[in-house]
Amino acid sequence: MKSTPLSLIAGVVALAAVTGFAALTVPGDDGATEAKAAARLPVERSSLLCPAPSTSDLAETTYTSFTPAAKDGPKDGTAELKAAEALPADEDEPADGKTGDADDKADADDKKKTDADDKEKAADTKPVVSLKDLGKPVTAETSKSGAPALVGTATDRFAPGWTTQQTTTAAAGGARGLLGVSCTAPDTDFWFPGASTGASRQDYVHLTNPDDTAAVADIELYGAEGPLKSDVGEGITVPARSSVPLLISTLTGEAAENVTVHVTTRSGRVGAVVSAAEDEVGSDWLAASADPAGTQILPGIPADATSVRLVAFAPGEDDADVKVQLLGKNGTFSPAGNDTLHIKSQMTASVDLKNVTRGEPGSLRLTPTDGSRTPVVAALRVVRGTGAKQEVAFIPATGPVGERATVADNRAKGSVLSLTAPGKTAKVKVTASAGSEGGEAAVKTYTVKGGTTLEVTPEAPAGLKGGYALTVETESGGPVHAARTLTIPEGGIGMFTVQTLQDDGGTVEVPEAEQDLSVLDD
Repeated sequence: MKSTPLSLIAGVVALAAVTGFAALTVPGDDGATEAKAAARLPVERSSLLCPAPSTSDLAETTYTSFTPAAKDGPKDGTAELKAAEALPADEDEPADGKTGDADDKADADDKKKTDADDKEKAADTKPVVSLKDLGKPVTAETSKSGAPALVGTATDRFAPGWTTQQTTTAAAGGARGLLGVSCTAPDTDFWFPGASTGASRQDYVHLTNPDDTAAVADIELYGAEGPLKSDVGEGITVPARSSVPLLISTLTGEAAENVTVHVTTRSGRVGAVVSAAEDEVGSDWLAASADPAGTQILPGIPADATSVRLVAFAPGEDDADVKVQLLGKNGTFSPAGNDTLHIKSQMTASVDLKNVTRGEPGSLRLTPTDGSRTPVVAALRVVRGTGAKQEVAFIPATGPVGERATVADNRAKGSVLSLTAPGKTAKVKVTASAGSEGGEAAVKTYTVKGGTTLEVTPEAPAGLKGGYALTVETESGGPVHAARTLTIPEGGIGMFTVQTLQDDGGTVEVPEAEQDLSVLDD
C-alpha cells in the first residue's frame, strides 16, 4: 500500500473549512475512511450579497460590516463589498465597431470615451466597504439614487462570523420607511411567506448573482387557493456578478393579499430577498424564512405592536395543523381564538393576531398538533403605530443563535434585543463591540427562562462613537432564538426594522481520519 501524502490531508481540511464538507478515501480501501471525533475549524472564506437599496432620491443607506474578534487564527485576510455590476467579468473587451474607413476624429472621440469609461469603472470597482480590524465595525454611506447591489467576500481571519447590515432610511414617498436587511449568503433555495401581489403592495424580489457565470432561477407563487398562474416566472437569467429586481405582481395576473414566494435555481446560485412597500403603511425588507420544519420560531415582536399577521405555508404534499403560541415575558399562552392554524398543502394560510402582545414583548412558536411534523415556513407582518403614523416590518421564522450570531448597525439609541428560549432555560453572553469610530466593547450575560421572551436594551460600548455590532453566544441550557429591533424616529413616525440572528457558521466540523495516513507502510 502506498503512503498518502500529507498534502492530501491538508487539502481535505482546507476544503471542509471553505465548503463545510469534505470526504477522504484511502487508496486501496473499499470505502471512505470512517471519521472519529470531529474537530471544529474556522471557515476560511465567506460570501455576502446586499440587494440594491433604493431608487428614491430621498433615501439614505448605511452599510455596516463586522467580524467578531478571535483569540487565535490566521493573521491575514480581507473582507470587501463591491458594486455587483462593476466587478470584472471573464470575457474579452468588446471591439469598438469602427472600420478602417473611420475618420481620425471619430477614433479620437471613441478613445476619449473609452478612457473616461475605464476611469469610471476603475472607481466603481473600489470596495464600498472594507474591514480593517476584527471586533470593530466599518461603515459606509450612500444617498445615491439607484445605488447598486453589492457582492462581497471575506477570507482567512475575516471570514468566520462575517456579517454586514444594510439600513436605508426613506423619509417620504411610496417606499417611506426604515428598511433593514442582513446581507445574505448565496444559495439555491429560498422561501418568502408574507409577500403580496395586492393593489396596495409593491413587492420586488431581488436576485443577486456573485459568480462568474450566469445563474438561472425559477420563481413560484402560492396564494390562499394554491399556485398562482405565471408564464414568466421560469428560467429567469441573472447575469454574472449582477442583480435583477423583479416586481412580483408582474409575474402573475392574479392579485393576492398574502403570497408565498419560492425561489430556486436551475444552475448557479443567488442571494434572494424581497422588498415590500405598502401604501400608507411603510416599507421594509422581507428576509427568507428558515427552511421548512415542523416547528418554527418567530422572535422579536415589539411590545407596542398594533397589528400582527401570521403567514404560513406547507410546501409538501400533506396539510399541516400547527399550534400557535406566544412566548411572552412571563410564560407561554395561546392567542384567544387563534390557538391552532390549519395550513392546506401548497396553499398560503394567514391569520390576523391583532395586538397579540398586549403591551409586552413576545415571540411566536408554531408546533405540530398531531405529531406528524409536516414541515412549514412562516413569517410575520408587524405594524406599529396607527393612522398616518403606521410603520411596518417583517419577522421570518429563524433558527437558533447556536454557538454565535451577530447583528451589525446598532445605534446609541433605538436598539432592542429580543431573546427567546422555547425549550429549556438558557444563559447567553451578549457582546457589544467597539464603536465604528471609537469606544470599548461591553459584555453582559443574560438568563432566559424557558418558554419566555426576554427583551433587553443592550449595554452600549463605553465611550461609543458611531455604530456597533451585537454578538450573542449560547453558554448553557436550551436553544435561544434572537432578533434585534432598530427604531429611528423620522417625521414623528417611529420607523423600525427587525433582523433575526442565526448561527453565523463561523466554524465547520472536520472529521479526523481514523488512520494516520502519513505513516502508512508500502
